[in-house]
Amino acid sequence: MAEIRVLGIETSCDETAAAVVADGRRMLSNVVASQVELHARYGGVFPELASRAHIEAIVPVIQQAMQEAHVGWGDLDAVAVTYGPGLVGSLLVGVNVAKGLALGRGLPLLPVNHLEAHIYAHWLEVRAEGAAPAGLSFPLVALIVSGGHSELLLMRDHGDYVYLGGTLDDAAGEAFDKVGRLLELPYPGGPSIERAAAGGDPESIHLPRAWLEESYDFSFSGLKTAVARLVEQRGGPPRGKALADMAAAFQEAVVDVLASKAAAAAREHTAAALLLCGGVSANRRLRELVRRRADCPVYYPPPVLCTDNAAMTAACGHFRLLAGARAGWDLDVEPGLRLA
Repeated sequence: MAEIRVLGIETSCDETAAAVVADGRRMLSNVVASQVELHARYGGVFPELASRAHIEAIVPVIQQAMQEAHVGWGDLDAVAVTYGPGLVGSLLVGVNVAKGLALGRGLPLLPVNHLEAHIYAHWLEVRAEGAAPAGLSFPLVALIVSGGHSELLLMRDHGDYVYLGGTLDDAAGEAFDKVGRLLELPYPGGPSIERAAAGGDPESIHLPRAWLEESYDFSFSGLKTAVARLVEQRGGPPRGKALADMAAAFQEAVVDVLASKAAAAAREHTAAALLLCGGVSANRRLRELVRRRADCPVYYPPPVLCTDNAAMTAACGHFRLLAGARAGWDLDVEPGLRLA
């Protein structure tokens, strides 16, 4: 039986990405054009600049993905594209290009939820520590943690999700970025704080945890405020060992709550496995704590598949294609799209 090859396109935030994936698992290519340097001067993503950068990068990125996959348009079976959630201007670039390609080439257009795509990063064949095996069994619990999202979901089957909880204010990645700015660390904040925390003592500073008892919801705004007050009381951002201690204490406060709630959710729902997804899932301390506290296998993609990429979009699109999902030419972006 011939392979099903899907071209994936991802432009939900500040990464312009395209990939070709065969049968939902085998990556033939995965190209990402990052805008990190463009937005670093602002300490976060500047939406208008992001959409303009997508317009400049999208065609070369798709061409490169096709070339690296050694496929022509006649070798593709569908085009999958992220249509939400994300930044309006960024999403519009990807969706409109995908529409044009699918219409012009007579290919099915597959609408992909960005959150669901992060989960399907676990279906891609990779040889890396923590990678999921080929035959994942249901039910699964997924913790999606990134710059814009902190959500716990129960996945009962392909396309069948139950929302368990999510952020009430700042997402985990957003909190890392904001605290990174407070500590005058380079953007993005997550990797910078993790590096700074390597030599720190997380017990040296007490920072609050919003446990929100009887709930799988998260809240990190109070933690961010606590760090801001400490910085103000000390007359500015700490340096040296003091910086390492504050970074370690903040990181521990975030991952402590994430790991505890994810493990509890997997336990309550008798999950066959716990999946970590999204940019923050690359954090080594988070992975360590989740593995330690969970009663089931814990899987996470390699770092390149934790952050936004199109291989996960194409993988998800494969399963949408099998389920009969098709988008019309009136497909519009949905910046606030939910998964469940």
